[in-house]
Formats: sequence, structure tokens, C-alpha cells
Amino acid sequence: MPSEAASSHHKDLVREEFTRQADEYAAAPIIRDTEHIAKLVSIVAPRPDARVLEIATGPGHVAMAFAKVTREVIGVDLTEAPLKIAERMRAERGLTNVSFRQADVEARLPFDDNAFDVVVCRFAVHHFENPATVIGEMARVCRIEGTVAIEDLISSEHPARAAYYNRFEQLRDTSHTRALPLSELLTTMASAGLELARFESAALRNPVDRWFTSAQTTPDREKEARAMIERDIIEDLSGARPTRIDGELMFLHRLAIVTARKLQSSSMSS
Repeated sequence: MPSEAASSHHKDLVREEFTRQADEYAAAPIIRDTEHIAKLVSIVAPRPDARVLEIATGPGHVAMAFAKVTREVIGVDLTEAPLKIAERMRAERGLTNVSFRQADVEARLPFDDNAFDVVVCRFAVHHFENPATVIGEMARVCRIEGTVAIEDLISSEHPARAAYYNRFEQLRDTSHTRALPLSELLTTMASAGLELARFESAALRNPVDRWFTSAQTTPDREKEARAMIERDIIEDLSGARPTRIDGELMFLHRLAIVTARKLQSSSMSS
């Protein structure tokens, strides 16, 4: 586990990156894709009277999608800048059953145990230094028999290949810590008292130029990351399967959507 000083430094990096990237991130196609978000909502299938919490809500696209079909939604994020975008969009859309607030999920969420029917996190686990802590907090505030849903990037099950992939992600965005292998994500959720209910995966082609632009990557870091991706085309080092399509450099973002049910403590084996 990272030291307190290292953890504080990483949170400063997250705040810095997502303050600087706030507008670009909110407009990024993969982040605001209404069809993909609707798929997540459909997979979770919340009841109309559900109370929903979104972790690392960013500009609030997911929270607002859940607000259309549930009683109440709260979105929390570490960084103020995207929350301002979320609040502006909420007001523009006239949504009254969704709210946003600043909170650090790696410390302790400001909510009671069993407070929500659904707890969801999309495209954020790879920014957390302590994913087990985050998933544990998600489980804590979810009610017994409630749903915890995570959608995130996943990396190779082979450590060297995962490390290569995560390195060029880190070069592009310094707040990226590590995309987990699927097996580690599932094991971490199980350790938090969650039982797998449904799993889906996808692979989305990611245009590299736009990927760098959305993160406002510095030229030196972009050069190094681009060189790694070019090498990956030849040597197959990461599992991201980079290629050129009509001259445009791309690689695969491999995604997992996992929904799980929170068990009673007595239902888990010792």
C-alpha cells in the first residue's frame, strides 16, 4: 500500500490532471457516449425507487443517465472542476433528483453503511492507488442484496504485458495508476463481500491522436508513449493490439462491465 505522502501526491496529480482536462474529458466521445452509458444503465437495471451513488462521477454523464430512471442519484468526485461541469449540465437539463458533491472515496465516503441500492463507478478504478479500498467503500455503502457495478479498462493477465500497457497509459495521463487484470478486479470485488451477477466485455478502437489531445499530454511524454505503441505494433508487447487504419494509429481499449450483488456477512464462507 502506498505511503500517506505518496497517496497525497497522487491525489494532487489526479486533481491537477482532471482540472486541466475537465472540458476535454467531459466532451470525449467514450465518456459522453449516450448509447454506451445507456447500456450500462440497462445492465444494472435499477428499480424506479432506487437510490444510486456514482463514484468518481466527473462531469456527471452517468449519474444523470441513472437519474432519468431512478428516484435519487448522488455523484461524488475528488476534483472540483468536473463537478462544476456536472452541476451546470444538471441545471440545463432541469434534473432535480441528482446532486453532486466533493468526496475522497479512498478516505471514507460521507455516507452511512447500506445507504444506497446501487453503487456504480465507470472508467475510474485505473486512477485509484488503492482499488481494494475504493471497492470496499462501494460495498460498505451499498445495501445488502444491492448492486455494485464497475466499468473500467482491463489489462493483460500476463504481468509484463500489463506493465507495458499501463506504462504508455501513464505517460499519456499521469493520474493513471494501473488498469487491473480482470481476475484481480473480480477477486477484489469478492473480497469486499460482493458476488458476481453479470459480466460483459468489449474492445473499443482508440484513435491515438485524439487520445493524446483529450489528456493534453506534454510533447515529451507523448513522444515516449507513441514510440512504445509503435514498438508494440511490431513486437506485440501489451495486448492492446495497436495498428494503423487508413494511416491513423489506433489501439484497443479493452473494457469490462461487472455487476455484483452485496452478500450478507453470514452468506460468505470463512
